[in-house]
Amino acid sequence: MNEIQQMSATALVAAIRRREVSAREALDAHLERIEQVNPEINAVVTLDPERALADAEAADRRTVSGATLPPLHGLPMTHKDTHAVAGTRSTSGSRIFADHVPVQDDAIIARLRRAGVVSTGKSNVPEFGAGSHTFNDVFGTTTNPYAPRLSAGGSSGGLAAAVASGIQPLGEGSDMGGSLRIPASFCGVVGFRPSHGVIPTPPPGDDWAWLTRTGPMAREVSDVALFMFAVAGPSPRVRPPAPVTGSDFTGPLLGDLRGVRVAWSPDLGLGLPVEPEVLAVLEGRLRVFEEAGAIVEEATPDLTDAEEVFRTTRALDFAAALGPLVREHRDLVKPEVVGNVEAGWALSAREIVAATGARTRLAAALRAFHARYDLLVSPAAQVLPFDARLRYPAAVDGVEGTGYLDWMRSACALSATGLPVLALPAGFTGSGLPVGFQLSVDHYRDADLLRLGKAFEDRTRCVDRRPEIRAGTGQRVRPVTTVAAR
Repeated sequence: MNEIQQMSATALVAAIRRREVSAREALDAHLERIEQVNPEINAVVTLDPERALADAEAADRRTVSGATLPPLHGLPMTHKDTHAVAGTRSTSGSRIFADHVPVQDDAIIARLRRAGVVSTGKSNVPEFGAGSHTFNDVFGTTTNPYAPRLSAGGSSGGLAAAVASGIQPLGEGSDMGGSLRIPASFCGVVGFRPSHGVIPTPPPGDDWAWLTRTGPMAREVSDVALFMFAVAGPSPRVRPPAPVTGSDFTGPLLGDLRGVRVAWSPDLGLGLPVEPEVLAVLEGRLRVFEEAGAIVEEATPDLTDAEEVFRTTRALDFAAALGPLVREHRDLVKPEVVGNVEAGWALSAREIVAATGARTRLAAALRAFHARYDLLVSPAAQVLPFDARLRYPAAVDGVEGTGYLDWMRSACALSATGLPVLALPAGFTGSGLPVGFQLSVDHYRDADLLRLGKAFEDRTRCVDRRPEIRAGTGQRVRPVTTVAAR
């Protein structure tokens, strides 16, 4: 990687502001890195270099004009392919939308562009973002920069691979049941699932949806804070507004772990199987918290209601969002999506009422837990990156699963709580595969969570280790230049 490709987003934006690096030079480095590594990992699936060049040149004119510069001024960025970018092919990894070119940006894209981002294309996703392994029938499989025959995770797997490999330092993903956290753990980067409404992106037709969150992924916690400063804030569609805005993420991240009450839970009290190598890395890193002055105990909130809350809410959301597509194009939709939609259609009023009661009990359990503990620490993923040819792991540590969600339960359980969660690199196995924690705090303590994460990051510096991607180690797939509306 060259010097620009190694920069954090914070450093690169600052260099552009100081005119040490131009937005055009940043874009050239970004496109060069895609050319170098993307054939091995298939992270970026659509490119629009002409549009990106025009935007970069406009950014450079603004730099010298004396105008006020936005917080992400000149930063090149591909976007998750489940997010619509006006004029750029946006497929959601589905054959139904293989040639779809939206005319309007999704809310998160509009915010990023107002913040100064130079949009360059799209990163790969599983079909409709369903599942934590990134493959689809339109673009194929995204693989892991640390081992390009293994999974990069998902659904923000294309983004995770792009960030880890130096294509870009920062980007936006989304997370229903671990779609930021699992790929962050697999690829050794940081993923952040904010509290509800902090980045308000409700789906069409449901302003009250709460399970899926939009959030950033980066190599460093400070870049996550920069992203939140740039895009967090209220939307007229989400009421009442969240009590956290972009201004809460300004200033230096001066984290301090002294006196922080940390609960370590290897299985979230649910008996979840976790691969021994994952636990070995994470348990070895608990001493980092202790040496920094934290009080670490093995404990967990009562999450017995979490699975009912997650599965019921997920099924309802899938039926609402994708039900019409499944009815019309069932043969073009992968079976996991069809199964989730059908689960939503099959829910009875009794089951929906029961899930409401379960969510109420879960909230009470979390209030009791956070009266005693400040921070919950648990595995971000139950498994190491697995063979990318699989659809999903059939078993975890010898325990057979019953479906494609079972190997993701450590992430799904925390999604059900609604808490903000930060996936953070913790270390590497003996064979060099990344392993990550997920850290969670009470509702709307998002900025505090980033400070605590930064304090851990400063003591481990996992960010300083980067993958070496060699030709011939992965699949050779080139990004497709978009058919754009001009």
